Amino acid sequence: MEAVLAHLRGAIERGEYAIGDKLPAEASLSKEFEVSRSVVREALRGLQALGLTVSRTGKGTFVVSNEPVDNPTFGPYSARDLLEVRRHVEVPAAGYAARRHTSDHLDVLTELLERMDRETDNTAWVALDSLFHITIAQASGNPVFGKVIEEIRDALARQSALLNQLGDRRPASNHEHRVLVEAISSGDENAATEAMTEHLAHVESALTNIVGFRNAADAAEKNGDSENP
Repeated sequence: MEAVLAHLRGAIERGEYAIGDKLPAEASLSKEFEVSRSVVREALRGLQALGLTVSRTGKGTFVVSNEPVDNPTFGPYSARDLLEVRRHVEVPAAGYAARRHTSDHLDVLTELLERMDRETDNTAWVALDSLFHITIAQASGNPVFGKVIEEIRDALARQSALLNQLGDRRPASNHEHRVLVEAISSGDENAATEAMTEHLAHVESALTNIVGFRNAADAAEKNGDSENP
């Protein structure tokens, strides 16, 4: 998946596929790269998230830009949408989880940590990552937190897949997750909120390195400066 995405992204950015060009069909790319069509499909989703292509039902995938956008989209939500919500939901949820978790929650989180450390398949790891964050939200003892993360689960998975493909985030994420679980297990609310805040900061940093992502506060400040020179 990483190789297919990197190759197609490079070809678009070099102009080998010009704006308006149609990319080869999934079947053709699958044969060219000797991978399954599901792998090609995930790579094409990555190009769309970066704003390089659009998919037109029944027609194919077309190049719309040779530069990635600064706020990629994952399904119906942008990276900025996700980061804003996660800061207001997952950070306090981690703090509540430190106070309210049960032994069952810790058992699940510990098992997920071990499975993510061992997992070699990116798609499987992303699924475990989503379950990890949902479990922390559930451990908060407030079902609304869990519902919110469930709602954005697919978007989070797509974002995580992109960060792993282009930012090699898995090793760092595994470490950050372990620090987070240790804080929750110790019952230290401040440490848990700090660990989640740090984790989300690294996510934003990875997005910045990949596409020049700017968070909402930076964007607002820039807009304000331009309106009030």
